[in-house]
Amino acid sequence: MERRHPTRPWVGIGVVLLRGAEVLLIRRGRAPSLGEWSLPGGAQHLGETAEACARRELFEETGLEAGALELLGHADAIHRDEQGRVLFHYTILDFWGHWRGGEPQAGSDAAEARFVSPGALDHYDLRPAVRAMIERAFAPGPPRRGEPNRPALIPNTLLS
Repeated sequence: MERRHPTRPWVGIGVVLLRGAEVLLIRRGRAPSLGEWSLPGGAQHLGETAEACARRELFEETGLEAGALELLGHADAIHRDEQGRVLFHYTILDFWGHWRGGEPQAGSDAAEARFVSPGALDHYDLRPAVRAMIERAFAPGPPRRGEPNRPALIPNTLLS
């Protein structure tokens, strides 16, 4: 199926990867969203589980590996052309996890990859849905599937 002007939404899988007090960001190297900072991720393949896709995309785009992953949330990314027709439509499932190994290196369709402190997020002009997922990952809460407690690193003023 063609991604431009699709007949149905594509499933996209993203990863909010935390390393201590930092979150992983990538700069997109392809359309849609060429040049934008975002979370690593991409389209799910037929026969691939959502978690397997998250791990594959994370590794392909950054060379990094994650520990346990848990579904964090979802978002819709719908881009329209000049005539108002749907140009791209992705239903995005975002996973959350901790960095397990590797150093960030841009690969696949990522132009750059780096860990960023929550206080520096304003410098990356993130889409609101991306920012919301990052904030959700940093929100205080119980441990997830064998991982340590999530760090409450974003001041409450940024969460409201």
